[in-house]
Amino acid sequence: MADKRNLIVSASPHIVDTSSTRGLMGNVIIALLPAFVASGIVFGLRAIAVTAVTVIACVVFEAGYCKLTNKPIPVGDLSAVVTGMILAFNLPSTIPLWIAVVGAFVAIVVTKQLFGGLGMNFANPALVGRIALAVGFAGRMTTYGFPKTTGVDAFTSATPLAAGVSGIDALPELLLGLHGGVLGETCAAALILGGIYLVATKTISAAIPVAYIGTVAVLSVVFGQDPLLQVLSGGLLLGAIFMATDYVTSPFTLKGKIVFGVCLGIITCAIRFWGNMAEGVSFSILIMNLFVPYINRLTRQVPLGGGKKK
Repeated sequence: MADKRNLIVSASPHIVDTSSTRGLMGNVIIALLPAFVASGIVFGLRAIAVTAVTVIACVVFEAGYCKLTNKPIPVGDLSAVVTGMILAFNLPSTIPLWIAVVGAFVAIVVTKQLFGGLGMNFANPALVGRIALAVGFAGRMTTYGFPKTTGVDAFTSATPLAAGVSGIDALPELLLGLHGGVLGETCAAALILGGIYLVATKTISAAIPVAYIGTVAVLSVVFGQDPLLQVLSGGLLLGAIFMATDYVTSPFTLKGKIVFGVCLGIITCAIRFWGNMAEGVSFSILIMNLFVPYINRLTRQVPLGGGKKK
């Protein structure tokens, strides 16, 4: 009797993978939880309120836009939740909640949905939302909250990077987040813990964070800056682990990831060392997001048996 099973013919690669968008986004949310808990401890209930508002706003904007345009509502894939959390981690605890909602609108509607939805955005949505708020509400975005703890020698006038303190002297504050800044940049230990989880679960590759952070550390030594301070403050860990590794806006080849990370480090250091702002992570990632298609093209592996273009 003939076998009636269908044979499916498709182009390579023929890889079976049980990963799903929901599963990957769930891993990112788990990795963000230590930083979320740390922000609540350091900045109080206000940090939790900001995160809740941005997450809810992102989910509502995504569902509302898809409903109005008669598209499937994809909130179940958790990508809007991840965008909301990362956006919140780029905001100070003192931000008015309505401004946080504006950032969520820019991230979800303008950057993500107007470009076709998940997988079609040209840059990290949370990153664009953060930059839009930094340009439109500069005063509010640089009014940082400070730790709610008492009896701790914390920074009370500026972020460590802007204040130019010694990385060794400030190491406990940098690791535990006992200083001013946005929600997700302060507690370096929580971010590192989240990064280890993402690499261990193979949610992200370590290539981009290692290349990015390593480049910043090396250039800091070369140009006489404090490498410990440069790496552990200014949102570098948040950007390197959670924003630069975005699947849609980062290279897909190993060589491309390394090139991407090195270029991120060079641009970040150029902005920090010779620009008029202490923090260059957001702009460096946005700039390199625009070059990802070209990096992918130049670093694409030649198929077995295929010849190189002359």
